[in-house]
Amino acid sequence: MHFGSLVTAVGSYLEARSRHGKWLVRMENLDAAREAPGASEEILRMIEALGMEWDGKLMYQNQHDAAYRAALCALENCGLVYPCLCSRKEIADSSIRGIEGPIYPGTCRAGSDKGQTGARRLKTDNNPIEFTDALHGRMQQRLESDVGDFVLRRADGVFAYQLAVVVDDAAQGVTHVVRGEDLLNSTPRQIYLQRLLGYSTPLYMHLPVVTNARGEKLSKQTGAAPLDASRPIPQLMEALRFLGQMPPAELVRANVKTLWEWAISSWKPEAITLRMNIGHDTEGTVPESG
Repeated sequence: MHFGSLVTAVGSYLEARSRHGKWLVRMENLDAAREAPGASEEILRMIEALGMEWDGKLMYQNQHDAAYRAALCALENCGLVYPCLCSRKEIADSSIRGIEGPIYPGTCRAGSDKGQTGARRLKTDNNPIEFTDALHGRMQQRLESDVGDFVLRRADGVFAYQLAVVVDDAAQGVTHVVRGEDLLNSTPRQIYLQRLLGYSTPLYMHLPVVTNARGEKLSKQTGAAPLDASRPIPQLMEALRFLGQMPPAELVRANVKTLWEWAISSWKPEAITLRMNIGHDTEGTVPESG
């Protein structure tokens, strides 16, 4: 975990606890080739060091392939999924541009041989997908023109985040999703899948994303420093300030339990400023499209 992931964890924890709800921990480790050995255990140790307590059973996505296959099969049986054999370069060369760059031009959409190898894509349409984000307000997207037909399972057999998170949210009975605004553009895709699969749609809150001095989202790839388990209080205080909360200075000498008691009772989501800068930059909001 780094400061960026801490901010998201703190925001989601406070939103759940202040509403007397359950806070769930899910290891989204779909791609085994990219998972560092011991990473999940290290994350759990850090969560515990920060004084955060999760509810229910831990979920590991790499153990849920059967559920994802069942959802994919249901969509295939409705004629909504097709195999795609296009390379990344062919897609990158597409002249159709959307909100995230080149849009898949639908080269394989007319194919009907489900036995082919390759990725599996979901057919989209241009009906507006609308939702109200707790911080960003009303958002709208037209999937076909803004995003295009998107992948549900990669050619190597790994299920895509978009499908997995929708299936898991439904399985866990998730009612509120609190996450970084870098996933704001993904929400209409997930709502589309929820509707196709007959799932309910949670309420969403997308928090400001922490970026480095170059404007890059903090991540392992951009050299984000890991959190220090021996210093939970100052790191939590910094995360609270980033989220627009105002913890009293004397709490820096308190214990973790006392800090959380103050934070939960004082949580004010409306205080979050989407363009704040307190030593870290934040990415901007995603404009409404369509």
